[in-house]
Amino acid sequence: MINKRSLAVLSPVLVALALAPAMAGEIVGKVKYAGNAPVPKQIPITKDQAVCGKAPHLEDSFLVAADKGVKNVVVSISDPKDGKKMPVAASNPKIDQNGCRFVPRVQIVPAGQSVDIINDDGILHNIHTWPKNNVPFNKAQPKFKKVMTELFEKPDVIKISCDVHSWMQGWVIVAGHPYFALSDDKGNFKIADVPAGTYGLEYWHETLGKQTKQVTVPATGSVTADFEYAAK
Repeated sequence: MINKRSLAVLSPVLVALALAPAMAGEIVGKVKYAGNAPVPKQIPITKDQAVCGKAPHLEDSFLVAADKGVKNVVVSISDPKDGKKMPVAASNPKIDQNGCRFVPRVQIVPAGQSVDIINDDGILHNIHTWPKNNVPFNKAQPKFKKVMTELFEKPDVIKISCDVHSWMQGWVIVAGHPYFALSDDKGNFKIADVPAGTYGLEYWHETLGKQTKQVTVPATGSVTADFEYAAK
C-alpha cells in the first residue's frame, strides 16, 4: 500500500518523467540517381504566349544535381506507431500558378488542411485534380478569381493539372502524420522528432516511382538513410 509519505517521494520523480523530452531521433539522408543526369527538355508553349512564353519552360519532373542528388523525392515513414497527426498549418499552404507552371511543383500538406490555389497569371486556368482517396475537382479559375480554396481531407498522392495549358502538372502530397520530408535540390532530406524504433521508410518520386527500406531510429541523435534509384 502506498502511503502519503511514499507519494511525496514519488511525486517529484513522476513530474520529472512527465517533463522529460520524448525519446526521439531524426532520419537524415540523400537520395541519388545511379544513371546520368537527364538534360531538361524545353517544353513548347502552345497557348497564351504573351504570359506563358515570357521565360523558357524546361521539363522539371526529374531534376538531378551534378552530384546525382534528386530533387522532389517525398520521404516518409510508412508505418508510424504513435498515432500522431500532422498539425494543420496556421495559414493555408499555397499553390501558385505563376508563368503557367505550378509553384511549387511538389508540396506536402496535412490531411484536413485547406489549400489556397492562386492565379498570378491573370489568364484563364483550369484546375483538375486526380486523387485516389479524396473527392476530385475540375474547376475553371478565370483571371478575376485570384484565389480558390480547396480542402484535402484524406492522406493521398494527388496529381494536379491545368486543362487549359497541357504542360502544367504538379503534385499535392496529403500527409496523415508528421513524418514526411521533401528532398531539396541536392537530394538531401531530414525527418525530425521520430520516436525511437524500427520503421519502413518510403521514397516516392513522380518519375522514378516508389521504393522502401527499413530504418532503425535511435532514442537520440540521427540515423542516415541514404538511397539510390537505379538507372532507367
